[in-house]
This record gives sequence, structure tokens and C-alpha cells, in this order.
Amino acid sequence: MASWVLSECGLRPLPRIYPKPQAFLNSNPSKLRFSRTDFGNGSSLCFSNEINNNINKERNWALKVSVPLTIEQVEEEINGVGGGGEEFDPGAPPPFKLSDIKAAIPKHCWVKNPWKSMSYVVRDVAVVFGLAAVAAYFNSWVVWPLYWFAQGTMFWALFVLGHDCGHGSFSNNHKLNSVVGHLTHSSILVPYHGWRISHRTHHQNHGHVENDESWHPLPEKIFKNLDKATKILRFTLPFPMLAYPFYLWGRSPGKKGSHFHPDSDLFVPNERKDIITSTVCWTTMVALLVGLSFVMGPVQLLKLYGIPYLGFVMWLDFVTYLHHHGHDEKLPWYRGKTEAAKPVLGKYYKEPQKSGPLPFYLLGVLLRSMKKDHYVSDTGDIVYYQTDPQLNGAQKS
Repeated sequence: MASWVLSECGLRPLPRIYPKPQAFLNSNPSKLRFSRTDFGNGSSLCFSNEINNNINKERNWALKVSVPLTIEQVEEEINGVGGGGEEFDPGAPPPFKLSDIKAAIPKHCWVKNPWKSMSYVVRDVAVVFGLAAVAAYFNSWVVWPLYWFAQGTMFWALFVLGHDCGHGSFSNNHKLNSVVGHLTHSSILVPYHGWRISHRTHHQNHGHVENDESWHPLPEKIFKNLDKATKILRFTLPFPMLAYPFYLWGRSPGKKGSHFHPDSDLFVPNERKDIITSTVCWTTMVALLVGLSFVMGPVQLLKLYGIPYLGFVMWLDFVTYLHHHGHDEKLPWYRGKTEAAKPVLGKYYKEPQKSGPLPFYLLGVLLRSMKKDHYVSDTGDIVYYQTDPQLNGAQKS
């Protein structure tokens, strides 16, 4: 069974905190594929096949760096000093470890303050109800579009709070994380435990062609077998930005199961009660919305909740998609954006692109990626996104 995964900062062993679902067992432990988009040339780098043995042999990569000495070492490595002047290879292992980056981050960043976390919950919930009250009071078509954008963004904020609960970064109290996660996620029709578990799988297999859970590269065989309607829905805006509810019910192309069903191969048997709990909470929220539609009318409920919900879904799909696509040319998969880790990363560090209050340039990134990044080869140690020239009038890559 594959025991190595691609993390944001390097390859590391899978944590053994959680049991791994049978769905992700690989009969061929050498067959791994990882992805990373190189947008400059319209293609994405993916790692695959028979890298496990090489990684085990070369576990002590290049340099055992420490924070005080890393800058010169990394720069020398990047510039080819002592390395024969070879061109930088984004597929090569980095000259630092995940532990080096974690050690560089100030200790206070790791402290979880449940009171501060709860203050964010109270603040965001108050804003949500405040926006709804203001919009309902004025009930004006001048106000409604502004409300939809603001409330959709606040629904996204609620999702982020539940996201942190799912990661355990909200607090050290598992029960508090579960309660807050269910309240925030159920309110925006997300099954907390179902999503939490699949999201955990996503992070353990980030960019893995077979095992990743969200916006992972489609193997050529699966892509070629998709019907035309499915291809259009997946790669033609705005349809992909509305995919999240369908993903919760049926997952991505080539995968089976549901985030709502306790017997889905997303989960292991001892997670069954968690999934049932989340599905009951989700169903309760649906029943509440149905009841509200009789109280205030379906049109008013659509304006107050339905359209903001769609806005939240678009935010979620937009952000998640760009996490997997649209990087600069030769951007390695282990680059980071944490300022504190800059001394460790050296020239591997990427400065965030400057933009105004709203990063409109990302819309262009999204459009270009939808036209180019369609599928990856079924074979090869390093494979790149390829373009279907018949899809959306895309040019052959």
C-alpha cells in the first residue's frame, strides 16, 4: 500500500491517526501519480509511477538544512553552485524538509485559543443575521444584489470556520470542534463529518490522480469516456463553479459514493455513526428551510438564502479549483507563501502577486485553465495536463 503522499512542502509519510478507507488501497503500490500545474506553458506537472522505491532510498534529500544556515544553502542549490549548474528541476525533491518549515514558523502561530475562535463564530453569525435583517427591511432591488454578494461571502466565512473545526485547528477540544462544525456547516447544507473525512483524504493525497478528492487531474481514460454533456459541464463556465452540491452527492468523475451515505467507500465502518449524525443534521436544516418557505414564502426564502447559497458554492469551487490550477511556470509543488518560512525556502519562496482589494486577475487564470487543463496521461513518471482541442474551441497544447 502506498505510504508516501505529496504535501504542500514535500513528500511525507501518511499519518496513522486515522484509518484509511479501503477505496484508497492500491493493488500496485508503485503506481502513484501527483499533479501540479505549470500555467506558464498551459500544462500541469503530475508525479506518477514507481517513485516510492526511489524516495525510500533517498529519504535524506540533498541537504539537512537548519533554519540559520538554510538561505545560503538553498540559494546555492537553486543557482547550481556545487550542483554542476544544472537547470532548476521542479520535479526534484527540495533541499529542505517539512519539519524545517514548521520549525521556522513562530510558536504562537500553533497556539489554539478556543475563546478567540468562538469570537469569530459569534461575529460571523451576527453579521449573517444582520445582513438578512437589513435586506428584508429595505426589500429593494437596489439592496438585493449587494446583499447576495455580501451574504454569499459570509456563507463562505461560515464554511471556513467549519473547515478549521474539521482540521482541528479551531481548538484542541474535539467535542467543541464537532459542535461548531455541525452548526456552521449544516447551516449552509454541508454534511460536516462526511466532508471532513473526504477533505482529510484530500490533504493526505493532494494532487494524487487516483486518490485525491477535489479537482484532481482526470486520467485520459476516464476523460475520454465522459459524455459530451459532462465535459461541457465540467469545463465550461459557470457550470464548474456550481459543482460542489453535485460533488457532495456523487463525488468526482470516475469515483463512486456519497458524502451522505454511511456505507460509502469514502468511509470506514467505525466512521458510520459520524456520517449518520451529519446527515441527520443536514436533513434537519433542509426541513427548517422547507418550513421557512411556508412562513415567508418561497420567493423571499430564495432571495434571503437560496441565492447567497449559490454565491457561497461559487466561492468554494472558485477557490478550490485555483488551489489546483493556475500556478506560474515552473512553480514547484512545494513552494510556500508563509513569510516566516522564507529563510528556509530561500528562492523557493514565492511572493504573493500584488492586486487590488479584489484579485480580478484570477478570473483570467480561471478562464485560461478551463481551456487548457483537461486531462493527464495514464502512464509516465511525470505527466502534464493535456488539452482536448474539441472542447470549448480550445487550442491543442
